[in-house]
Amino acid sequence: MEHLLHLPTFDEQNHLQGVVEIPAGTNRKMEIDKETGVIRQDERNGQPRSIRFLPYPVNYGFVPSTRMDKHKGGDGDPLDVLILSEYLPTGTVLPVLPIGLLLLQDGGEWDNKVLAVPSDPNLRILDAENWHDFQRHYSAIRHILEWYFMYYDGLGVMKVMGWGDEHDAVEEVKKWQIVS
Repeated sequence: MEHLLHLPTFDEQNHLQGVVEIPAGTNRKMEIDKETGVIRQDERNGQPRSIRFLPYPVNYGFVPSTRMDKHKGGDGDPLDVLILSEYLPTGTVLPVLPIGLLLLQDGGEWDNKVLAVPSDPNLRILDAENWHDFQRHYSAIRHILEWYFMYYDGLGVMKVMGWGDEHDAVEEVKKWQIVS
């Protein structure tokens, strides 16, 4: 099996791909090991890491073949993706439609997150295909996500810097895409 980090950023139909690390509704902080490609529970101070807050409200993962370069102000990890859908198991790879971009800073480093829905309409829980639709019909979710990321790891750790639309999300992907 191909290393999850090195899958194509876009599939054959030019859909953005997302890899789920943390399923919606769970609180164990899972993360891909950059060496082995295995997704396992993250550790902090030698202990398995769980979020001592509400469970993740979205499927949390990454965009393959991207890296937010520390030399350019990123956190050194793949670009994160937040997939608005029902629970998706760890390791799920699926095409997604970017609908927005959450701009965050974590300790002074950019830790932006692409907001997306599954490309397959049968897997969607929202009727939104772009930022305008999302804002118009689901603006409360935007506020929930802001508050969640501001508090899930402790007050003052993450700072919300704003939002972008689906075009900004695609530009963010291209900015951090690893070209081989």
